[in-house]
Amino acid sequence: MDNQTLQILIAMVIYMAIVIVIGILFAKRANQSSEDYFLGGRTLGPWVTAMSAEASDMSGWLLMGLPGVAYWCGLADAAWTAIGLAVGTYLNWLIVSKRLRRYSIRANNSITLPDFFSNRFREKKKVIMTISALFILVFFTVYAASCFVTCGKLFSTLFGASYVSMMIVGAAFVLLYTILGGFLAESASDFMQSITMIVALAAVVIVSTVRAGGLGAVMENAKAIPGFLDFFGLATPVLGADGEQLVEAGKPVFGAAAEYGMLNVFSMLAWGLGYFGMPQVLLRFMAIRKEKELTRSRRIAMVWVTISLAVAVFIGIVGRQALPTELLTKSAAENVFIKLATGSLPAILAGFGMRRSLAGFVMAGILAATISSSDSYLLIAASAFAKNIYQGVLNKKASDKQVMTLSRITLLVIALIAIVIALDENSVIFTIVSFAWAGFGATFGPLVLFSLFWKRMTRAGAVAGMVGGAGMVFLWKLVISKLGGAFGIYELLPAFIFSSICIIAVSLLTPAPSAEVQADFDAVKTKAVE
Repeated sequence: MDNQTLQILIAMVIYMAIVIVIGILFAKRANQSSEDYFLGGRTLGPWVTAMSAEASDMSGWLLMGLPGVAYWCGLADAAWTAIGLAVGTYLNWLIVSKRLRRYSIRANNSITLPDFFSNRFREKKKVIMTISALFILVFFTVYAASCFVTCGKLFSTLFGASYVSMMIVGAAFVLLYTILGGFLAESASDFMQSITMIVALAAVVIVSTVRAGGLGAVMENAKAIPGFLDFFGLATPVLGADGEQLVEAGKPVFGAAAEYGMLNVFSMLAWGLGYFGMPQVLLRFMAIRKEKELTRSRRIAMVWVTISLAVAVFIGIVGRQALPTELLTKSAAENVFIKLATGSLPAILAGFGMRRSLAGFVMAGILAATISSSDSYLLIAASAFAKNIYQGVLNKKASDKQVMTLSRITLLVIALIAIVIALDENSVIFTIVSFAWAGFGATFGPLVLFSLFWKRMTRAGAVAGMVGGAGMVFLWKLVISKLGGAFGIYELLPAFIFSSICIIAVSLLTPAPSAEVQADFDAVKTKAVE
């Protein structure tokens, strides 16, 4: 191991140690009750709420997946995805956050999303709770796998060790930290990690642009690639028999730009719909200490999201100029951030005596993105089983201590399954995340919106919407999309629409909700929440 790599390692170890200390500091508070462990006792301030919500949402795919898409096929896919995410973020904070916080208190002080769905309809047999908890377990396990893939790619690229061993090390660290501190530790560290992420993005994009010859050179190179800077065109790398992009005369080979119509645009914009069903974001709305502080949180969140998404996309464009022939597969393209950071930062900062420590800090940015998301995924998945299935259905007399003990065991089991999923080092982070994102968006997005804003929605409609949305995600991804053409759109869009239709149709075909359920809705609508 050379000196540069060693110093990067030291910087990352220091960062990881700080995160662990945060977990230890909050461990006592987290163990007081399940509400503290899973929701932080509804004590989050506006800054922590905003930054932890966005950090937990923007996993390692922000620093690796999204720049990788931009590097591989140009602006269109990455930019429309980023625009959809920015719009979805804003609308979620604007129309969902306050109503959900208020309604979760009215609904028997719900501390998890399945709790809220179940209490919203005052169900006794806990059918909604059980189904929603099971879907959370499935999709968050997939999500956690994407984070572990990020860890594996990061550490193996940096230190030259095997992907599998490095992936397992990263997973073990995330697991330890999550077990220690619970929601408060997760939220507090997410605040720190959100700062780390955006500083890392800014440092890499500025320094890499300088190294690549300046903004003019970057843009001229991008313009020379057919469709690379088009919003309605797509760059098409020409691949050899081995699946790698061809290189001629030291330059990567591209074919004619592919068409990119409005159907493609709507497909990518549909990423924004996913926000309405993201448990890791929705829980932050429920956890803030005062409803009125959500307005401030929304403004903070939008600044962070807009800047980070724009910079992430541009990093991919810079990478095509700085690293034209180094990343020749779609999977390898997701290492563009790492390659730029380890190559550009030392070269530019050599004279400042800080190149290696700053490079280590930037690498910690990727680690921060991974930790801030995977801890949320693991904690919410564990709560879904321990709190909602075990205590809610199987053993209603279970104590808080039993619930928290079981949640930690569940964390371990979920992590092990996610590790198995993440064993393939050729996994594309963006692809894994897109499937899990669609799963949550279609399963819970329409359910959240209709629960909050439609009085006539019934318990049967809620079940139909969940099952219909989740089922359509799998059906569209695994079967219908294979037909190609218009059927190749992102599965979230048709699944979200189908889930909404199921909710409306079944609700109208079944008896109206009870007077108690309607009274709850009216109280929340008029802000008459006790």
